[in-house]
Amino acid sequence: RTTLPPARLGEAARLLHGASRVLVVGAGLSQPVVADAAYRLRAVGRAVDAPTDPLTAQLSAGLLTDSSVCLAVSHTGATRSTVDAARRARLQGAAVLALTSYVRSPLTETSDCVLVAGGQDLVLGLEAVASRLAHLAVIDALVQTLLDLGGDEARRALDVSAEVTAGHSY
Repeated sequence: RTTLPPARLGEAARLLHGASRVLVVGAGLSQPVVADAAYRLRAVGRAVDAPTDPLTAQLSAGLLTDSSVCLAVSHTGATRSTVDAARRARLQGAAVLALTSYVRSPLTETSDCVLVAGGQDLVLGLEAVASRLAHLAVIDALVQTLLDLGGDEARRALDVSAEVTAGHSY
């Protein structure tokens, strides 16, 4: 609650709810969080792009508009390709939402809304695992908040997601 007050989570969800398009970017160990975020946001009806290639992320960021949101995920907040994509999105007028483990970083400096969660001072290597788990928990909370905001439309999208998922099970 200290680094991620409920009001900030609500602000982030409102940004995503109002977006015509969401671009989710991140690299390296943040990429699994990006993939999960994109899947979950799509499942509640958001139009999402989550390129895995940093050049494609830059191109996608350059094509955003002022009705778009760029969700940038970076444990350190200092990964060049992620920060550059966020900066490019900002130049296009898109809102930038950061998910990071550090309050002060190049990413937080360019963001409209910052969600901070994860470890900073753990044994070398373990902080990356802890931050991914914390970031996934934030995505869960964010999507649940977005589901509440989205009402019937978001629930219909979630029903489609459940139907598609069920079709892939024995």
